[in-house]
Amino acid sequence: MPISQAAIKGLGLGKVQGSGAHREQRILALGGALNALVSQARALTAQAAATFHPELQPAAFHIALWLNTFGPAKPSAVAQAVAMDRSAASRLTRELVRLKLVKTSTDPSDGRGVVLSLTAEGRRRIYVAMRAKGAIFQERIASWSEEDLALCTDLLRKLTDVSPT
Repeated sequence: MPISQAAIKGLGLGKVQGSGAHREQRILALGGALNALVSQARALTAQAAATFHPELQPAAFHIALWLNTFGPAKPSAVAQAVAMDRSAASRLTRELVRLKLVKTSTDPSDGRGVVLSLTAEGRRRIYVAMRAKGAIFQERIASWSEEDLALCTDLLRKLTDVSPT
């Protein structure tokens, strides 16, 4: 959907003439598409979080995902890694522990601190949630050609400045 001149003006860009106007409209359209992508990704993650455990807030799912990806860690490190304040992370972690999805153990490096890790049930639920999320993603790109997949991947890597692996 093309961006109207009113929308461009509303963004403080004024009326752009010539090929610059076309480029500005494409840039705005890209921004809109990226906003839609982020919104849909959040909604999909919220669905995965509900699959993980319906009693938990999606933010707790982020903690569990981080622990699944990076392994056991101190609560302060987890809070920092998921960009959450310590009190919120602590409250969510208590819920994860109460539901036996995360366990605490004594920090072997100093014997006083605590280390968080996923339980076997936590890992199982992460697997189920991520499989469901992956199935939805697979459905959305099922009709894409190999070229479309490669182009989208390359452009997203270029946009986010992530080197191919």
